Amino acid sequence: MITGELLSIEPQELQFPFELRKQISCSLQLSNKTNDFVAFKVKTTNPKKYCVRPNTGVVLPRSTSDVIVTMQAQKEAPSDMQCKDKFLLQSVVASPGTTTKDITAEMFNKESGHNVEECKLRVLYVAPPRPPSPVREGSEEGSSPRASVDNGSAAASEFKAASRAFSEQHEHQDNSSEARTLIARLTEEKNSAIQQNNRLQQELDVLRRRVNKSAGGIPFIYVLLVGLIGIILGYILRKT
Repeated sequence: MITGELLSIEPQELQFPFELRKQISCSLQLSNKTNDFVAFKVKTTNPKKYCVRPNTGVVLPRSTSDVIVTMQAQKEAPSDMQCKDKFLLQSVVASPGTTTKDITAEMFNKESGHNVEECKLRVLYVAPPRPPSPVREGSEEGSSPRASVDNGSAAASEFKAASRAFSEQHEHQDNSSEARTLIARLTEEKNSAIQQNNRLQQELDVLRRRVNKSAGGIPFIYVLLVGLIGIILGYILRKT
C-alpha cells in the first residue's frame, strides 16, 4: 500500500498475470484519508496499451473508490518478461460537492499553484495462476502421505500407458503409410504390365493376319514351276 497525505493506494504495483492474446485487468483501490473531497486523475506512459476506467473521478471523504486498469491483448511476450510501462496517479483537494463532470485539467496544474499529490506506479508481469488439480472421487482433506504417494504412482502409470498408446498409434500410422506406398507401387506395376500385354497382343494379331494373307494366295514360284512343267510336257509330246 502507498500512503499519501490525501489518498492511500493499494496495491503499490500493477500486477498483470500475463497471457498472450488475452485482455488482462487489475484493480486499484483509492482510499480518501481526509474529510475533503479528493479529485484524482490517472495517466500512463503507454495509453494505447491500457484502458483505465475511470481515469478521472472524485473520492468522497473517508470513503474508497476502485479503478480498473485493463491491458489490451498482446500478440507477443517480451523476451525477459519485464515491463517498462508506468502509471502516474495525481490527486488534489476539490471543493465540497465536486463531481466527475466538474474535474478539469487545470485542477492538476502545479504551475497554477495547486497542491497536487502524485504517486508513481510500475507494471509487473506475473505468471498466470495454475488451474487446480482434479480431485479423485473418494479423496478427502487430510489424506495420508501414503495416499498421496499412491496417487502419484497411479498418475505416473497412467502417463506411461498414455505414452505407450501414443507410440503404438504413431507406429501404426507409420506402418499404414508404408502399406499405402507399397500398394500404390504395386498398382502402378500392374497397370504397366497390363499395357505391355495389350501391346504384345496387338503385335501378335498383326503377325497372324500377315500369315493368313500369305497362305490364302498362290505363291508366284508355284505358278512358275507349273508353267515350266507344262512347257516341258508340251515339248515332249511334239517329239513323240
